[in-house]
Amino acid sequence: MYLAVRNCALVGRFSDPRIAESVGALLPHLTQRGVGVLASEGAPLGAAGTRVTRIPEREIGARADLVIAIGGDGTLLYAARLVAGHKVPLLGVNRGRLGFLTDVMPQDMLAAVDAALAGALTADERPLLRAELRAAAGPVVDAFALNDVVMQKHDTGRTLEFETRVNGTYVNTHDGDGIIVASATGSTAYALSCGGPILEPHLDALVIAPICAHTLSDRPIVVSARSMVEVMLLERPDTHAHVTCDGMLLGALAPGDRLQIRTAAERVTLLHPPGQDYYKLLRSKLHWGRGSFER
Repeated sequence: MYLAVRNCALVGRFSDPRIAESVGALLPHLTQRGVGVLASEGAPLGAAGTRVTRIPEREIGARADLVIAIGGDGTLLYAARLVAGHKVPLLGVNRGRLGFLTDVMPQDMLAAVDAALAGALTADERPLLRAELRAAAGPVVDAFALNDVVMQKHDTGRTLEFETRVNGTYVNTHDGDGIIVASATGSTAYALSCGGPILEPHLDALVIAPICAHTLSDRPIVVSARSMVEVMLLERPDTHAHVTCDGMLLGALAPGDRLQIRTAAERVTLLHPPGQDYYKLLRSKLHWGRGSFER
C-alpha cells in the first residue's frame, strides 16, 4: 500500500518511559525523512515536543496521512476512533502486554516505519461497529468501536435483566452482569474471556456474549455482521448499567432505553509487516502448541 506521507501523528501514553523511549527514536527518524510529526495538544512530550506540531486531538484523522499508535492494543483502539471515517492507516508498535493488534515490536519499529513510507507493508481493512444509545428521553448518543460494545452493571452488586433482539426478532431475556457485542476483530478480547469463540478477523460475523449469565444455558452466539443487535434493560430494583465502546464510556443505560449495535460503513486500515500469520499470532499470544509437536 503506497502512502504519500507528509504528516504522521503519534498516539500513546507519552508519560510512560517505554513509550517515551520509542517516541525519542521516532522523532528524528521521521524528521530525517521529511515527514512532519503531529500530536495532540496535551501530549507530554517534554523538550522533544518542540519538533512536533500540536493540534486538537479531534483533528488528527483529518490532518494525518499515517498514525502510529505506540503502546498496547488499547492505544490502537483509541487511535482507531480518531481516524474512523478518514481512511488514515494505523501502524501499531507494541509497548504493551498482549499485542493482538499492535504487532510491530520496538526493535523493528524504525524498519517498519520506513517500510510504511515505502508502501511495503500489508494493508488490512477491518470493519467498525457503531453503537447508538437511544434514551427514552433525550438525544441519541453514538460512537465507533473496533473491538466491542459492552453493556454491563454499574455501581451495584445486583445482576441485570435485559432483552436482546436481532433485526427486530426477540432472542432472549438475560439475567447476568451484562452483554458484549464483538466484531470478529474483537472476538479475541473481552468476549473470549466470557466463553466466546475466536473468529478469523475477516469473517463477516458478530459475537453476542453474555457476561456472567445466571443461567448456564445462556451461551454466546454468532450472527451475521449485517445484523442489527438491540439490547433493552428491563425494570428491576437497583438497576444501574452503562455502555462502553472499546472501553470508552458511551453513556448510562436506564430501563426502557435501547442500545443498538450494527456494523458501520466506516472501516479502519491496519498496517502489518509482510507475511503476517494470524495463526502464528494466536499460538504466540495464547500459548498454543507448547508441546513436542510445536513447529
